[in-house]
Amino acid sequence: MPTERVTFPGHDGGELAARFDMPDGPILATAVFAHCFTCSKDIPAARRIAARLAAMGIAVLRFDFTGLGHSQGEFENTSFTSNVQDLIAAGHYLAGRDMAPALLIGHSLGGAAVLRARAGLPSVKGVVTLGAPFDPGHVSHHFADALPEIEAQGVAEVCLGGRPFRIGRQFVHDIAETELSTAIANLQAALLVLHAPRDDTVSIDNAAQIFLAAKHPKSFVTLDDADHLITRQPDAEYAADVIAAWAGRYVRLCPPAPPPGAPEGVLRVTEADPAGFQQDIQSGPDHHSVADEPLAYGGTNKGMSPYGFVSAGLGACTSMTIRMYARRKGWPLEGVSVDVCHDKVHAQDAAPGGPSKIDQFKRVIRLTGPLDSDQRAKLMEIADKCPVHRTLEQGAKVTTELA
Repeated sequence: MPTERVTFPGHDGGELAARFDMPDGPILATAVFAHCFTCSKDIPAARRIAARLAAMGIAVLRFDFTGLGHSQGEFENTSFTSNVQDLIAAGHYLAGRDMAPALLIGHSLGGAAVLRARAGLPSVKGVVTLGAPFDPGHVSHHFADALPEIEAQGVAEVCLGGRPFRIGRQFVHDIAETELSTAIANLQAALLVLHAPRDDTVSIDNAAQIFLAAKHPKSFVTLDDADHLITRQPDAEYAADVIAAWAGRYVRLCPPAPPPGAPEGVLRVTEADPAGFQQDIQSGPDHHSVADEPLAYGGTNKGMSPYGFVSAGLGACTSMTIRMYARRKGWPLEGVSVDVCHDKVHAQDAAPGGPSKIDQFKRVIRLTGPLDSDQRAKLMEIADKCPVHRTLEQGAKVTTELA
């Protein structure tokens, strides 16, 4: 999926570096992602969550706060308030491109910042926090030993995550004086709280306090055994899946009209894991699935195989066709189930020199209800008139072009 490198002015006019992860297809909504304390827009959690949301039609702007990553400015001159102002600037940048954000997503201290920034971005309908502290002052424990020097000298260099940072007195005072309960109570947006019970950096008690301070609609979802930085790919993908599913209830996901000749729209398949075979499948704004291969074939088994989807199409179409006919006739059909097995079999009538095997789909149809033998026989006959069945038997033409 395309990623656009952009810059926009932050709270003090300095240029903030950002990446705008966009869907391959229509943009159904936009979001702003705020990274964790002293992190950057490029940490694995930010990249993976943004990529998964983009695959589902939600464009995500992730940026480096002032003085971090590739953004301009001095980190020692920033504060929690300046982070909030940077977030609002990001929202205004998107609004200037006619893509005002509908979602704010914040990780750790970034999660606390999005709770405060919502008041300055009226377009936002949903706010998501991941491992966020209820009290921004919580982050001072990372450099507790340096607090006396910061207070006395106005600034001190500390080592965080193996990297040096200069923390200013303004930052320390600002996080100490900031309380979020009022902002959370007056959020005026749906809230999704994501937190791991075993988070040893920001305890899950913080998530409980955020959740209790908020008004409905609000949701609380556990990230199970994920670490604070959400470093494992499956944890980031799970978070993104939850965010996308949740957002659909509160954010109006409006796709453009389908192209001429495609009344059901375009089904788009996008590679989700370049190292494996996992694929994101998006059919319009409402339906998302995952395709994969079994572990034995080098996949991660997170979704049906491509032939599994073909079999599913045949089974679903068969059941629907039988149901429509029985309903039209008023027959007492109570239920239909279709088992489909796919295999390669030897073609008895294969032309000389042609393929030695063809695909075979075997269906086992179960009909329940007080049907007589003639009705059952007719419904079995109707099963063979299923459109997908006809397509498979008659063949289809596939045209391909390079986008």
